[in-house]
Order: sequence, then C-alpha cells, then structure tokens
Amino acid sequence: MGTSQSREGLEFTDSDSDHEHEHEQHDEDAQPSIPNQLDEVDAKLKALKLKYSSSSSSPSNSDSKTQTPLTRNAVKLYLHIGGNTPNAKWILSDKRTFYKFIKSDDGDDDGDDGDDGGYWFLKVGSKVRARVSTEMQLKMFGDQRRVDFVSDGVWALKFLTDEFYRRFVTEFQDCMFENVYGLAATEENKLKVYGKEFIGWVKPEAADDSVWEDAVSDEGGSGSGSGSGKTPERPRGDLMEEFEEAANGGVHTVTLGALDNSFLVNDTGVRVYRNFDRGIQDKGVAVKFGGGGSLRGTTTPNKALLMRAETNMMLMSPLNSGKPHASRLHQMDIETGKIVTEWKFEKDGADITMRDITNDTKGSQLDPSESTFLGLDDNRLCQWDMREKKGMVQNIAGSGSPVLHWSQGHQFSRGTNFQCFATTGDGSIVVGSVDGKIRLYSKTSMRMAKTAFPGLGSPITSVDVTFDGKWVLGTTDTYLVLICTLFTDKDGKTKTGFGGRMGNKIGAPRLLKLTPLDSHLAGTGNKFHGGHFSWVTENGKQERHLVATVGKFSVIWDFQQVKNSAHECYRNQQGLKSCYCYKIVLKDESIVESRFMHDNFAVSDSPEAPLVVATPMKVSSISMSGKRHG
Repeated sequence: MGTSQSREGLEFTDSDSDHEHEHEQHDEDAQPSIPNQLDEVDAKLKALKLKYSSSSSSPSNSDSKTQTPLTRNAVKLYLHIGGNTPNAKWILSDKRTFYKFIKSDDGDDDGDDGDDGGYWFLKVGSKVRARVSTEMQLKMFGDQRRVDFVSDGVWALKFLTDEFYRRFVTEFQDCMFENVYGLAATEENKLKVYGKEFIGWVKPEAADDSVWEDAVSDEGGSGSGSGSGKTPERPRGDLMEEFEEAANGGVHTVTLGALDNSFLVNDTGVRVYRNFDRGIQDKGVAVKFGGGGSLRGTTTPNKALLMRAETNMMLMSPLNSGKPHASRLHQMDIETGKIVTEWKFEKDGADITMRDITNDTKGSQLDPSESTFLGLDDNRLCQWDMREKKGMVQNIAGSGSPVLHWSQGHQFSRGTNFQCFATTGDGSIVVGSVDGKIRLYSKTSMRMAKTAFPGLGSPITSVDVTFDGKWVLGTTDTYLVLICTLFTDKDGKTKTGFGGRMGNKIGAPRLLKLTPLDSHLAGTGNKFHGGHFSWVTENGKQERHLVATVGKFSVIWDFQQVKNSAHECYRNQQGLKSCYCYKIVLKDESIVESRFMHDNFAVSDSPEAPLVVATPMKVSSISMSGKRHG
C-alpha cells in the first residue's frame, strides 16, 4: 500500500547477459555505420537474387529511393524486466531485428501484406506480434528515436535514424485509424470521420492551441501576466496517507458530501462517515437494507445521489445484476435512516428505465429546496420532478409507487448510445457515448447538442466537467481525454461550447495516459474508470487535480501542468499531446472509486482537499502536503 511516483523508463543497456561484453553506443556518432553494414548485406542478397519480405504495406507505406526496405525497418528490440523493483532494467532482446505491419485476423497466422479484411498487427522479429490498438499504450521518445509499448510485457524499439522513427510512428497511427474506423488513413477519410471543424483531431499540429494558453493565463493570476506563455509553477505536493479504516462490507459506490457527512454503499446498507479536513472517518452509523422501509429485495444500489442540502439520498438499483438500467428509485431520509418513497420512471403512461442520474447542477445538492434531478438512458436525456401532485412524498407501504414527472427532455429515436453524463455549475450538461462522442447541451435545451466532439475510437465510460464548463474530462478503458470547450465567436467574445457552436477554431484534445510500464503493472484486464476533476462549487475557483482509477492504482494528474503547452511531456510527440506525469496511490486490492473531497475541506498547508480511496473492504483518506519537490 501507500503512494508512489509514476515510474519513467530506465536507461537502456545493450548487454543481455553477464557473458556479453560488447556494448554498442547509442549516440549520434555510432549510428551511420549500421545502415552502411545493412546496405552491404542487402546488396549481397540482391546479387544472389534471394527473396525476402518487404517492410510493410501499411496504409502510409511509401518506398524510399535511397534506403532499402530491410534497412528502413531495422530496429533494436529491448525488454523491460524487474517491474518496479530496485532491480528493474532494460535488457537487449534483439540487437538487430526488423518490424513490419501486417494485416491479419485475430488468429495465430502471420497474415499477409494485403488490404482485404482483418486488422493491422505490429510484428517485430519472432518475439512480438501485437494488434495495433490503444491497449499497446505506445509512448514516443522522439529525442531518443525510441517507442515503448505493451505486448505480453514491456518492450522498446530503437530506430537507426530520425527519419525511420518518424516513419514508424506515422505508420502506426495510420494502422490504428484503420483498425478503429475500417477506413484507410487518408486525409479525406479523416475529415469524413472527424468533420472539417475538428482539424485538431485530424492534424493536431495545425490546431489552435491558443485556447489552452488563454485558459491557463486566466487562471494563473498575476503570476501569469508576464507574456512568457509558460505556466507559473505551483507546488505539486507530496501524497500522505492520513488513515485507513475497514469499510464493513463490500463497497459498491462512494458518495461524498460537501457538508457534514459522506456515504459508502456496501452489500448490507449505507454507512455514514464524518467529513473533516484530513479525510472521512466512520461515524459507526449505518442504514441497513431490509426490514421496514427496505429496498424490497432489489439488487444493491449502484448509484447514490445526495439532494436537499444533503438530507436526502436517492438510491438507484439496477433491474439485473451486471447491467446499469433501473426502472425505479428509492428515496432515503438520512436523518431518520428510512426509505420514505419508492419512485417509478414513467413517460406517457409507460414504464421506462434510466442508466444514470445526477444533480441539476454541480452544487445543487446543497440546495434545501431541490426537487428535480437529471436522468440518462441509452437514448434519453431528461429532468425528473418530484413535485408533481401525483408524486408527493409518501410511505412505500401505501398503494403503488409514486411516478416521477418528466419535466423536460428528449427521447432520441436511435443511435445516441449515451453512457454517462455530468453537469456544470450553471446546469449545462455533458454526455459521453459508446461511440466516443462527447456532446454539450445548454441548460435550456436537451433536444439538440450545441457541440458534439468526435470520438477517438474508444467508448466514453464516464465523464466530468469543471464548474465553469471550460474543461471536459472523458474516461475510456485505456486513456483519459481532456477537452477545452473555449472558443472565440464572430464578435470576438470568448464562450464555451455549451453556449454556442464552436466553428473551426477548436483546440486539439489532450490525452492522459499511463506509461507502458505502469499500464503493464496495472494488469492486462484492468481498465480506467471514474475520471474526475477535484470538486469546487464556487465561481472563480479552479479545480487543481484530476484523478482516475485503474486496478489497484489511483492516478492523479496536476491539472495546471496538463494544460501547459510547454510541459516537457509534449516535446517530440507526433499526433495528439499525451501527458504521462502523475502520482500513483497503490492499494493492496482493486479500487472501487477515487474522489477528491469538496474544496471546503482543503486546509492552508495543503494545495488540495483530501482524496478518498475506497476498495471493497477499506476506505483511505490521502492528503497532499504543501511541500515543494526538490
């Protein structure tokens, strides 16, 4: 258990055993001789009229007149061993081998270099064969002519020249595009997939990055007005685990309050925790499922929503285990600990389901008179109202369940495949979909999205948005995508995509990823889930961090660092900028949820409110000290 920094790649060694004494240099002076040697071998092979396979027929493959395919695809292959132990190191797995991109089905055959059917795979010698996908977690080191990736282990390729390195990255990205969309990676097809307004998705280097810099400048205070374009340094802080307590049952979900209490839903009921400036602490109070005012034998709730100044909680239980859809809600009075009402979802006299619920605004759970909340289903987005005459609060012992009033919303005919949503401070709505699209709806209309960001090929499993609506965070299985919603309209005014169509001046998104090593250590079957900003509910305050969970890791990014275009992670990258600078909280079992407490609980010596990390059997509170790194 405990906390750790992200573990960057170690120095390469060219010796793969204690008996190998030859050490090849990796500096610029050593490189020219290798292509020359290979060219000599290639010339001799040609003289003998022997056949060997061409380098690749990937979508972007173009032959060079000055280099042979054999030379262009020559690489050194390294393997990382030792995990994150003190003995961790890179070893030379193959001093000189060759890569190629092949098309194949998911079988074990090598496939061929044709263009008919199948998926693109990367094959490196006889040791690596991996389907080109985000699961490879490819990381680029342009200054080292190197890429790292995951494929039943952590590997690295070292290229002979800058040209060969860039060619590989371009081929890889083109193969990825075709694997995701089933279309060749031509400019025409990229525009077809993403749309002409989203030039940043097609050509990140041509995108308008000024919106990121403007936003950083606005948040940086007086320290950012120097005109240097660099983000002022903020103390990042060290992680410090304050305490850990037993969760008293298998935890399903965590609901943090901004006032006195927070709540954990487990197998047996709802357990109450007290909020204070070092985290949350068990009060020894629990509301048990069963008995009077029970959940009537439904499955354990997968969603808990605080309402009415956090005196009431809405509990949503799925109809079937393993699926999120629910047909009704239970309303619990926190002060009495009793279920006071069971609500039904109904529209036009027909029962319907919801897959998610959330508050009208990011802070409306603090409103004592709150009587409405939002609902989301695969093709529905709506607002529910508990004030309908037919739906006055009543005991579930009465006849039937009261019906929630469909206050406003829209039932889409088909194809939206909504998965998750969140609200801003003013009630604007962001929705994530299976196709990877992220849609922005104004607070006045749920019928037509003001802006729809194209997907990058991975389903959005959860979504969050800052209080001011300027930033949206989408979670996928293998990465997080951070989008800036700011744009300048035709009158020169700065707006967000919730309030108008963004046109063609849209900044390219940024990706938050694990390094290949950390991804491998997190476990093959573990996926990112629950990406969130830290929590503020006041105009003028800015979220400081982002957190997401994967396996036994809670992963924390510094928000201001991610936004900074001059950040070192973004140097020498091709394509969308990816940030790998984060801190890790490591637990001894898989983490259910990681959430920052409300900004109310940040103290003077800490740059952030505590982080609450829940595993099925334990709940921990993590503080971030105000110490600067040396």
